[in-house]
Amino acid sequence: MKKINLLLILAASTCLVFGFAYTNKAEMKQQMIGVNVGNMAPEITMMDTSGKMIKLSSLKGKMVLIDFWASWCGPCRQENANVVATYNKYKNGKFKNGNGFVIFNVSLDQVKDKWVAAIKKDNLIWPYHVSELKGWGGTANQMYGITGIPANFLIDGKGQILAKNLRGPDLGKALEKYNLQ
Repeated sequence: MKKINLLLILAASTCLVFGFAYTNKAEMKQQMIGVNVGNMAPEITMMDTSGKMIKLSSLKGKMVLIDFWASWCGPCRQENANVVATYNKYKNGKFKNGNGFVIFNVSLDQVKDKWVAAIKKDNLIWPYHVSELKGWGGTANQMYGITGIPANFLIDGKGQILAKNLRGPDLGKALEKYNLQ
C-alpha cells in the first residue's frame, strides 16, 4: 500500500512539474516578444514602394536595423548619411547570430512620391523600404512605441533586439561588437 501511495505521489508530482514547465515555456515565449533590448522584435508586414508585401521575418538570419524615418524629418535625413556609410561597411559582414547586415526602413510618410524621392536622393540603396503611408497613424510605429524619429532597433538573425536608438557612430560600434571578421 505504501508503494502505491508513493507511486501516486510521484506520478502526480511529475505531472505538476512537467505541466507547469510547459506552461511557463509557452508564457515565456509570448512574453519575449516586445520592444525592449532582449525581446524578440514584433513582426512587421507592409508594402514596399512597388506595392509588394514584405515581412520583417523574411530577413531572418541577417543583422537588421529596423529604421523608422520620414522624408519630411530633417534629423532623419541627416542620419541617413551615417546609415548608408554603415550599411556599405557591414552589408557583407559575418556576425554572431547573423550573416550580412540589412536595413528595414519603415517610413512615416503620407505621400508616396516624396517618400520615393527621398530614398533616391539619400542613396538608400537597400531593397527594404516599407510604409503604410499613414504617418503617425501607422501600425508599426504604434506597435514599436515610436514617439519621435529617427528611431531604430538593431536585431540579430534570430530576431532578438540587441540595441535601440543607435545614432551616429553608435550604430557602427554596436555592429562591431557582434562582428566575427
